[in-house]
Amino acid sequence: MKKKIAIIAAITFIGIAVVVFTYYQNIFGEAINKETVLFVHETDNLTDLDKKIAPISNRPNYFLWVASKKSFTKVKPGRYVLKKGMSNNDVVNMLRIGNQTAVSVSFNNQDTLEKFAGRIAEQIATDSIAILNSFRNEKFLKENNLTEKSALQICIPNSYQFYWTVSADQFRDKLLNEYKRFWSKNRLAKAKALNMTQSEVITLASIVQKETAKKIEKPIVAGLYLNRLRDGWPLQADPTVIYAIKEVKGQDFVVKRVLNVDLEINSPYNTYKYRGLPPTLISMPDISSIDGVLNYKDHNYYYMCVDIDNFGYHKFANSLAQHNRNAREYQAWLNKNGVNR
Repeated sequence: MKKKIAIIAAITFIGIAVVVFTYYQNIFGEAINKETVLFVHETDNLTDLDKKIAPISNRPNYFLWVASKKSFTKVKPGRYVLKKGMSNNDVVNMLRIGNQTAVSVSFNNQDTLEKFAGRIAEQIATDSIAILNSFRNEKFLKENNLTEKSALQICIPNSYQFYWTVSADQFRDKLLNEYKRFWSKNRLAKAKALNMTQSEVITLASIVQKETAKKIEKPIVAGLYLNRLRDGWPLQADPTVIYAIKEVKGQDFVVKRVLNVDLEINSPYNTYKYRGLPPTLISMPDISSIDGVLNYKDHNYYYMCVDIDNFGYHKFANSLAQHNRNAREYQAWLNKNGVNR
């Protein structure tokens, strides 16, 4: 009799131990079998999360059970990194407190605020319309002495850390703060030495950005345009004419060659027709272009032309005669290759 009782007790103990172990494993045991980024949207509920987690879980039937035991009901939107080996308890705790992981948001070479907003909307939850409206907000523009066309200048191309759920205004305001931080005492002093405002430096940098992709050339190109500005010459920068063309034809209009007729476009951005800098930047300059202006090369060049023997680079000249020879070579190359527009 005692032997039977002992056996029953042992079986009962083992059964309880198995139940306790299973219970423990379902809560604290390894559930996530591979690292995954989980995006939780405003419209998601616990059932939606369960469906998203199930394909990467070794214990797919217990997420909702653990959530109920921990009274987790309110879903917090965000971008969460689920690491391999996390338990259902770990996942529920992370989601319940909203411990999301920041995303690296990067951008460069955006020509318009619309394109910029579209690029950003691909990386965070906020849509492009909200971003556009935020940057176009009249109060914001007035407080920061900006216009819709110049607002793009506060966007310094780089990589920034944001939560995926960042609002459009929070995103905009952080970029503004980063823009102010970018303008260090050293950069401000260099702008002052040029007798230029920050906006004017950015505007000239945007032309430099469009003229050359070669970092080594940027201070040279900047010096060329500064020579023209100093001596009262028109900048005669083709990228500003292209900007004017696209204002009329649309941003998707492709301009491979600036024609003589284009130089007559009546736009304040046409630097063949109007002297001085255009009203605002014509593109988003990167840091190397901005610093290329602030650290311009002092030389006596006034002209530049594409170097057909070394594409991507330019031939610089200090006399019109020398420039005309370079230009004829380039025009001949364009004609030979059928580049008409």
